[in-house]
Amino acid sequence: MAKARESEEDVKPNVFMRIGLFIKQIIDELRKVVTPTTKELAGWSIAVFIFVVLLMAAVTGMDLGLGKLTLWIFG
Repeated sequence: MAKARESEEDVKPNVFMRIGLFIKQIIDELRKVVTPTTKELAGWSIAVFIFVVLLMAAVTGMDLGLGKLTLWIFG
C-alpha cells in the first residue's frame, strides 16, 4: 500500500519562511530586554570588578605558592 502524502500541517515551510520566522522571533525577544538603570549598572560593574580582583589574587597566590613549593622540592 502506498504511503499517503503528508498533510498540510506536517509540511515544513521553505527555508526563506523559516529564516523570516527566526528573525521575527529574535526581534520579539529583543523587545523584552530591559535596560538597567544607572544605579543597577554601577552596582553590577563594581561587583564584577571585585570578583575579578579576588580571582586574580587567588590565582596569584596559588602561582607563588606552587612556585615556592616546586623550588623547595626540586631545589
